[in-house]
Amino acid sequence: MGCEEVTHSRPLFLTIYTVVIVGIVVSSLYVFSAIYSSGSTNPSAKWSSFPPLSTMVHAVPSPPPEPQNVWTRPLLDVPPRNQKMPPLKDFRLTKELVQQRVKDNIIIVTFGNYAFMDFILTWVKQLNDLGLSNYLVGAMDTKLLEALYWKGVPVFDMGSHMSTIDVGWGSPTFHKMGREKVILINSILPFGYELLMCDTDMVWLKNPLPYIGRYPEADVLTSSDQVVPTVVDDSLEIWQEVGAAYNIGIFHWRPTESAKKLAKEWKELLLADEKIWDQNGFNEIVHRQLGPSVDEDSGLVYAYDGNLKLGIFPSSIFCSGHTYFVQAMYQQLRLDPYAVHTTFQYAGTEGKRHRLREAMLFRDPPEYYNPSGGFLSFKPSIPKSLLLSGKHTIGSHFTLVNYQMKQIRTALAIASLLNRTLVMPPLWCRIDRLWFPHPGVLEGTMTRQPFLCPLDHVFEVNVMLQELPEEAFGPGIDIREYSILDNPSLPSQVKKSWLDVHLCKEGTQDCHASNNTSVGGVLKFPKHSNEEMFMKVFSSLKDVKVIQFSSMQDAFTGFTDKAREDRFRNRVKRYVGIWCCVMDHTPGHIYYDMYWDEKPGWKPIPPQTSADDHPPW
Repeated sequence: MGCEEVTHSRPLFLTIYTVVIVGIVVSSLYVFSAIYSSGSTNPSAKWSSFPPLSTMVHAVPSPPPEPQNVWTRPLLDVPPRNQKMPPLKDFRLTKELVQQRVKDNIIIVTFGNYAFMDFILTWVKQLNDLGLSNYLVGAMDTKLLEALYWKGVPVFDMGSHMSTIDVGWGSPTFHKMGREKVILINSILPFGYELLMCDTDMVWLKNPLPYIGRYPEADVLTSSDQVVPTVVDDSLEIWQEVGAAYNIGIFHWRPTESAKKLAKEWKELLLADEKIWDQNGFNEIVHRQLGPSVDEDSGLVYAYDGNLKLGIFPSSIFCSGHTYFVQAMYQQLRLDPYAVHTTFQYAGTEGKRHRLREAMLFRDPPEYYNPSGGFLSFKPSIPKSLLLSGKHTIGSHFTLVNYQMKQIRTALAIASLLNRTLVMPPLWCRIDRLWFPHPGVLEGTMTRQPFLCPLDHVFEVNVMLQELPEEAFGPGIDIREYSILDNPSLPSQVKKSWLDVHLCKEGTQDCHASNNTSVGGVLKFPKHSNEEMFMKVFSSLKDVKVIQFSSMQDAFTGFTDKAREDRFRNRVKRYVGIWCCVMDHTPGHIYYDMYWDEKPGWKPIPPQTSADDHPPW
């Protein structure tokens, strides 16, 4: 039967075959004539603009493309400014809207208000770099919605009417944002799509969807605040050993009946009591029943109502602010992290930004990498004994930090004097910082001693970036993260405009106050220089983008103007925070002191009474 069909169809087959061959020959002649007839000296330019072969072979014209809307156009395809923004009703959350972005039945969602726009753009950029397009951003205020629309970000209106300013942790507005998240989950799950829900203060480092696909039976997969690893590979945490809270900053929901039932009860709980923190409410409900294991291998556990299948992402690769920035757990276990969430940190939203910037994970505008006035940098000097010798105690920790702090204080003064942006040095600590009493390093964690600690462990980053009245605190001093000079986003013109300053002992060869640089862009500059000497030498070097000192030890003797010196002191005294917390003592925190070296007998001890419990300024 099959042979007869081929025989009967042979004339038709030959006809089609002949047409195709002729088409290819004609197309080839057209290609070669297009290349050689123009006389262009760049044939590759013709190839790049030539239509693909498939468009030439088909005789039937393709149907015109469907008009693109705010959700279906290519990602970050900025709409023309001469067109009007669609009406607000077009941005309502609907199944059709989500359907435009879903891929493999999964949608990735974050949300926020205008104050977190830079976090959202960072979140979007990382997903784009990973080749992921199945995401949406919920706007809690109209200002953010409009701004994201004009940047080409797929956005929808949450109808929250939220304030556009930053909200403090634990504030009523903060709790309102948490409830909006739960309402959003309840809105999306009935659409039938899997939901990967994220806070805006987290960053994706690797495509998580293949990992999630390893657990098709899971109703919910959640991150946690676990700081002690229960596994050393990339499998789910051993649920029986997880003692920390489940963290709802990163979690995945499948639209199963059990998951929808959980989401509904969670929402009802929060709406009934505005004082309940959304994360606490989630943990309370999920832990209502925990166990037994779903099976022997997957790591999933029955939770909530006994039917919900729950899995806990490993904290080594779905990282918290502690496992990533303090422990660097993924490095020690030789694993590739999927995400980092800026938890376990201090100094508020500014501290979160700074941590991501230190890790070169934050998206900043070009001007951030090329500030007016240029950069001031220095190589910190730390004796080996301060880092490694003796026990890691509160005393040895403060000795190490104070040694670095004094150099930073000098650098801040020179940066203020020269009106330059100070590149903060990497900061070393010997013991951890937490909110509660601890022995220096939590038992079972992988925190190394010493370790490169985030700036917010010692410095109040939010205060350093705050605009303080100049009449009381002197001119502002801008700062950048220690890694900025290695950041690929640093413009080449900044990298090329570099001057190394080597401190030298006055009176030795070529060590005198002069702005003449030697071979290789090196300037020898005397130690113990005063304000006039700095201005004499560096006032003519304002166009140099980066000035890097070999050291800050004994580099500057202080401001000539006592009033300016007082204002500077008033400012930088507020730049340092606390270490926390001493065991068996209330209060247990110890204040850092920027001018510790001017107080004979200074010791790192907590306030002895409530009257003593105040910063040293």
